[in-house]
Formats: sequence, C-alpha cells, structure tokens
Amino acid sequence: MGFCRTNLFKRLESSGQAFIQSVSRHILRNFIFLHAIENGEAIPIGTQDAELLDPRYFDEDVTVGDLLGEEDTEDGQTEAVGTLTTEDDYRSRAAEVYALYAGPHKNRFKWLRPGLFVETLTKDLQKDARSLIRFLNACGPWDASQDTKLAALRELLTATYPNQKVLVFTQFADTVRYLEQQLMALGVDRMVGVTGDTADPTAMAWRFSPVSNQRRQAVSPAEELRVLVATDVLSEGQNLQDCCIVVNYDLPWAIIRLIQRAGRVDRIGQQSETIYCHSFLPADGVERIIRLRSRVKHRLKENREVVGTDEAFFEDDDSQGTILDLYNERAGILDGEDETEVDLSSFAYQIWKNAIEADPSLQKTIPALPSVVYSTKPHQPTPTEPEGVLAYVRTVQGNDALAWIDYSGQSVTESQYAILRAAACEANTPALPRHDKHHERVADAVRLIATEERSTGGQLGRPSGARFRTYERLKRFIDEIEERMPLFDSATLRRAVDQIYRYPLRQSATDTLNRQLRSGVADDELGSIVVALYEADHLCLVEEEQQSGEPEIICSLGLRKEPEGD
Repeated sequence: MGFCRTNLFKRLESSGQAFIQSVSRHILRNFIFLHAIENGEAIPIGTQDAELLDPRYFDEDVTVGDLLGEEDTEDGQTEAVGTLTTEDDYRSRAAEVYALYAGPHKNRFKWLRPGLFVETLTKDLQKDARSLIRFLNACGPWDASQDTKLAALRELLTATYPNQKVLVFTQFADTVRYLEQQLMALGVDRMVGVTGDTADPTAMAWRFSPVSNQRRQAVSPAEELRVLVATDVLSEGQNLQDCCIVVNYDLPWAIIRLIQRAGRVDRIGQQSETIYCHSFLPADGVERIIRLRSRVKHRLKENREVVGTDEAFFEDDDSQGTILDLYNERAGILDGEDETEVDLSSFAYQIWKNAIEADPSLQKTIPALPSVVYSTKPHQPTPTEPEGVLAYVRTVQGNDALAWIDYSGQSVTESQYAILRAAACEANTPALPRHDKHHERVADAVRLIATEERSTGGQLGRPSGARFRTYERLKRFIDEIEERMPLFDSATLRRAVDQIYRYPLRQSATDTLNRQLRSGVADDELGSIVVALYEADHLCLVEEEQQSGEPEIICSLGLRKEPEGD
C-alpha cells in the first residue's frame, strides 16, 4: 500500500494529468484481477506486474498502456484508460485486457489459480476500485487552465526566455505528451515532445541542437526547434549544447538524473558562460507525504561534503539557505573515474572540430587516408607515460578502442582520455622515424584489445557497472546451474545474457539492475528480472551487427624521445 501510494503521489508531483491516468490504470488492474477471480481464471503475477506498478522500472509509463491494450483510434488518438468512467466501462475493458494477458503476453507473467486466494480479496478489490472511481468522478477531468505549474512553465518559455532555446525534462512520458499538447495550444511554437516511444529521438535532438551535432546545413531554420520537452531518454548520449537553459519539470528520485540532464548542455562546445537550471519543487502537501525534496537535499548535502563544486541546480527557500554544490558529471564521483563514454565522444569530437576549423582541407584529407596509416611524434617520456605506440583499432564487434603499448610490449593505460591526450600535438609538429618495434607493438595492441573484448564483451564497461556485474554473475550462474541440473532450460537466459554482452543496456534497464544489485538480489532472481526485460524488449539497445571477422587497424602513432642534437 505504501509503495503504491508513494508512486501515485510521485506522479502527482509530475502533473495532475499523469496522476489521473495512473489512478485509472490502477482501477483497471483491480478489475483485471476481479475478472480472473469471478470467471475462475488464473491470475497474472510476477516481475512484470511489479513493473506495471512502478513506472521507474522503465523510462516510460506508456509501457503500462501497451500491456493494458491501449490502441490508436481512427483519428490517431490513443484510447487511454482515463476515458473510462463507470464500473461497467472498467469491467468491459478489463475483459479485453485479460484476453491479451492470457494470449500474446502470457509468457510475461506467472499464473496462479484463483482458488489460492481468500474470498475477501474480491471484496477488497471491489471496494478499492469503487472508491477510486468515486474519487475520479468527483474531481472530474483535469482542467489544464487551472494548472499553475503549467502556467509557470509557459511564463518561463514565453516571458523569461522568449527567444532562447529551452530543454525541459520530466520523468514520465504521459507528462511529456500533456505538456506538448497544452503548450502548443498556449501558443508555444517550434517545440516538440520526445519520449522512448518517439520514432527517432536523435533526429529531434539534431533539430534542437544542429550546431553541436554538425547538422547545421541539414536542418533548415523552419525545421529548427526552440523548445524540447523530453523524458530522460535524452538525458544521456546526446549533444544539446546549442541550449544553455535546462528545466526540471519534476524531480527524479536519483540525483544522478539531474546530473545527466544538465550534462547534455554543460559540455564541450557550450558557448554560454552560464548554464541556467530551473527546477520545479513538489507542492507542500505532496512533499509531506513522499519527502522527495528532503531526500534529494540529504543526498546533495552528502555529496557536497565529499566532492564540492560550484554548481547550483535549485534554490532552497527554507532556513537552511541555498543549496549550492550539486555536483555535475565532471565531478568524477559517478563511477570513480573522471571520464564517461559520452564525454569521451564529446572530447574526441571537439578535437576534430578544432582541427578542421584550423585547416578545412582535413575534412577531405583524413577520410582519404588508408587504414593502418602510421606516424611517430616527439614525446618526453616519464615513469607513467613512457615511449611506445598508440593504436586505434575497430574490433570484430564494431567497437572503436584505443591502446597504449610501451616498447617492451606492456600496456601503459586503458584510459581512453589519457591516450587521446598523449596523441595531442600541434599541426606543424615534425614527424620522427618510426621505432624498429613499432609494428610489433601495434600487433600487441590489437591482441590486447581483442582479449579485452572477449573477456568483458568489449563495451561491458567498468567492473562496478550494472552491465558488467550482471553479465559476470549470470554467466557464472548459467554455468553452475547447468552443471548441477543438466535438464535446466537456460536457453532464454543465455540469449538475454548474450544480448547484454553485445549491446548497451537501456537506461531504464540500468536503473532496474542497479537497484536489484544494491539490494543483494539472488542470482536466480536477477536472472528472472533480466529475462523479463529481454522478453519485453526493454533490456538492450540493439543495433544491427556489422562484423568484419577480424579487427581493423585504423591508424597508429609512435611516441619517441626526440634525439639530442645541435
């Protein structure tokens, strides 16, 4: 009860419309169970049902809508559960949904016969559902014209920042759709909403931030967006630094989301000296119940004491003063290192951008270079940065990787940042003769990268990450269970683990697995969760594989001490 209530109030903190939709879906789930009990049918239970109750499992609460059978009507609008008003409406819809559960989605659930439940369950479900129906009917439809939070956002977009680009984040797809519809009706143009259900979120990011994505020529002024409203599907892996204003329409439970959101604009290539971040705080009544603000404040305080920085994501209006020092993704505490894959890409892109601005001819010269091209540059060796070879290799799995091998054949560092920094030099730096062992060391680099890819899946990430830990635990679990129980059917779990090996996790899956790993989940339970995510297509971002059969050496650079001379 406490879990469901907290989740509903979290939806209310986001938007009244999202709250009403969740209450209506809760009522519908009650009638789905009632339909099963009253007709002597099996009751669906299990991991997927828990995910239905908790939108934080996935990026989008629309997942619930999919499983509840919401379909597009003839006019293209979704027939949402919020349109149901009477008990008969809910019962009719519940029968349709149960047919979907017991049919196409049967494998997503475990099933129990209704006789295992006490008779009072029927009465309790009916009482709960009828109370909520009376509540929704008493309140009536959500009136956007009375939404003061929406009005404040409109004021921000039309009065405070009437001409600037603004990036608005919310946790819930339902809120994105609500804001998109209402803001457009209120006259906010050149805007779009993006969720995990959007056909091409990256294309919307390019239209919003064409300069930082090198799409200036491809995006016309008429197509360019000024306002982008999105779920956290855009909080990672996107360059949005054409904008310097971020709005948190609701606060996430995990402050890492705040960091990731601001990190889309606070990155290399940002032209503004100041990043503006506006955060909507929970209403007092909601805050008293879920204590979201106090929880975030407590985490901010702990992190500030450990790290300290000069960023401020929202102002505190109580006696404790202003909360400064909310760390950002450059603070280095997210993963114990000072780099992430996204920032590395941004760093590499900036190197390329600076180079072609200094010499535009490089745009044709560099792509025309053959593979395995090499050179050698002067380098002042130190105990931690010795002479050697830097190699850029594209692996069999299609992943790009860098390696630094000294001339004795030992790996110097796996830090991709450190390797890129070591490769830096001025355009007029003279080349040195290659070392006699240059090509041997390049071969060592290829072998090292290939070994790493075989042992960790190439892009499994740091050993402390959700992807690495989940893969290692389940790989070991499968081997152990098959040895003890030869007849155990592990085929689906093996396919899911193989997908983790080859593709990056969805952010929603990362969040789910991190929570489970921190809670000490058992291997068999972890396997069940991964299988459920896999079967629902919520586990990995799967891209078409392009394997060449062997690694490709793109280029290499020798590092040699400049010979002494006159």
